Amino acid sequence: MIERWSLRLRVFLLFAALAGASCGALAAGLWAGYHRLGDPAVLPAFVQAGLLAGFAILGVTAGIWYLFDEHVARAIERLAGGMRARAHAAVSAEIDAAPARYLGDLAPAAAAVTLTLAETRNALAEAVARETTRLQAEKDRLEALLSDVPVGVLLCSADHRLVFYNGQAVELLGSGGAAPGLDRRLFDYLREAPLVHAHARLRAAGDPDAASDLLVATVDGARVLAARMRLLDAGRDGPGYVLTLRDVTADLAAHARRGALLAEVFDRVRRPAANLQALIGLLAEDQRAAPALTGAMLEEAGRLAGAITELAARHEGSRSDGWPLAFTRASELADAIRARIEAAGLEVAVDAAPILLRCEGFAVVALVCVLAERVAEAGLARGFRLEIAEDGAGAMIRLGWTGQPLPLGQLDGWLGEPLELGLADVTGRGVLRAHATECWPELAADGRAAICLPLREARRAHARPAPLTRAVVHDFDLLSKARVAGVTQARLEDLTYVVFDTETTGLLPAQGDEIVQIAALRIVNGRRVEGEVFDTLVNPGRPIPAASTAVHGITGAMVADAPGIEEVGRRLHKFAEGAVLVAHNAPFDMEFLRRHEAGIGASFDNPILDTVLLSAVVFGQGEAHSLDALTHRLGITIPEEARHTALGDAVATADAFLRLLPMLRARGIVTFGDVLAEIRKHGRLLKDLNG
Repeated sequence: MIERWSLRLRVFLLFAALAGASCGALAAGLWAGYHRLGDPAVLPAFVQAGLLAGFAILGVTAGIWYLFDEHVARAIERLAGGMRARAHAAVSAEIDAAPARYLGDLAPAAAAVTLTLAETRNALAEAVARETTRLQAEKDRLEALLSDVPVGVLLCSADHRLVFYNGQAVELLGSGGAAPGLDRRLFDYLREAPLVHAHARLRAAGDPDAASDLLVATVDGARVLAARMRLLDAGRDGPGYVLTLRDVTADLAAHARRGALLAEVFDRVRRPAANLQALIGLLAEDQRAAPALTGAMLEEAGRLAGAITELAARHEGSRSDGWPLAFTRASELADAIRARIEAAGLEVAVDAAPILLRCEGFAVVALVCVLAERVAEAGLARGFRLEIAEDGAGAMIRLGWTGQPLPLGQLDGWLGEPLELGLADVTGRGVLRAHATECWPELAADGRAAICLPLREARRAHARPAPLTRAVVHDFDLLSKARVAGVTQARLEDLTYVVFDTETTGLLPAQGDEIVQIAALRIVNGRRVEGEVFDTLVNPGRPIPAASTAVHGITGAMVADAPGIEEVGRRLHKFAEGAVLVAHNAPFDMEFLRRHEAGIGASFDNPILDTVLLSAVVFGQGEAHSLDALTHRLGITIPEEARHTALGDAVATADAFLRLLPMLRARGIVTFGDVLAEIRKHGRLLKDLNG
């Protein structure tokens, strides 16, 4: 309860208690003195003295309380109120410290705190304003870039609603008259089935770097679009996706016309060519039947007929529309087929080999599922077994069932029907022609009927390699960055750096030791560019000692097929072109490179900074300047598995360098020339390589 009382009330009660206690002590003392004397005649004197002393005590106490209340309690409350106003009401005026002048250093300290708070708030507001302006500018630039990308770009949520689209997407999706809008369903503009299938397949794959290529039509069927879907990070309702679109309606029509024309031409010449070959064979056997034809003429005519026949066969074995096909995992294809067949109320067991099939996944899924539904409608079976297995260089998709076999004529009729893909002219026969294949019914030796669909190309599925960086690399500050002609006059944060490190067979380049690994990375505009990394093994042309392998873990077998130092040196020189080289103990690494400049065909004459010397400038020569000591002082952790690898040490050196830059700037070392002047004062520690 007492905590809820105000400070002034508690001070008043404290002084009231003090006055009461003093009066009580005075009364007790007078009473004891009166009884000690034992003379009733002095009682009025004791009472009078007690009253006078009591009033004096009350007066003095009240006066002290007033002064304490005015200059301490009230001053503290005023100071607290002023601090709260500046903390919570964004009052920017300087706090009035006069009422708290008797509180010692409390008033100046409070004034300093509020002043610092105001300065921090103003600096934060300015930083937020600058960052907001910068982000808005970058947003405008990115929007400008995306508006000029020659493909439609859509960003969709997990429930297929639009959250971003560019101008090309408006042209592609708005062909039916309704322009796209944010938070509207994508299926208002594009056919649903291919998109749902691709999204489900990518989610089931569980690979964040996987992408799916598909064909999809607009809802009005006016356009056919080639699309690529890639998942984004999972949101609240699951992963959304990026969809890029390209209009291929005219391309598909042209390919179809070309395919039809070629088919007609080759159909017309195939039989005459075969007859010509037969006739030439007869003439070759009996020259008397054609005395005007020489053996050379017969041979040439035979070659021509054979070439026509071979060309016709090649056409039959190629995809008629020329559309590129991507590899699809057999397991993903089988899962999609099973999901659609089971959705139709049928049963299917799946057995898929670990292979990749070159096919248009959605079209093959639709064809197999439509055939299964037709078999069920014909009353032949309601339970199936789907097998996808290797078949030579290709694969065989077999949809089997227990029961009567399917007549060939009935299958041909089904293949001529539309598959309801959203593309008006896509039939089963068209899908087969697109994949340069056929399908047929069969009756296996075990009495099971099946429909067989071969695919021409397949390969074993292996573990997916590490994906290449897809991130967009940009720094729009470079658009307004001032360029300085001379390096020495350039500010440190304006220079481009390449931080590199090497691993070697030993520590003595003069005695034949060589580089076995080089790694480098770029620092642009004061930040490390994640996607711009140079990292390669190097064949040293000599054995790697076991002692060196124990340090960096690189064996002779690992570098046996690696390029030599001349090739790697040329690539590194190009990577570092126009940049300042940065290394830890740079003379050691540079000596290995400069020994091979003749073979490389280039000189490493870049300006060079050494983090050993920079550490000495900042921390003094009395400190240890090894990479481990420097990173420890700067709070940088090098993972154990990355230590003594070229890339791991280069990353650690780059991080240390970036933390040293503001420390140099705080010491007034702003330009590259300033750094050179400072590091040359530490020449006894390490040689400066800038001649």
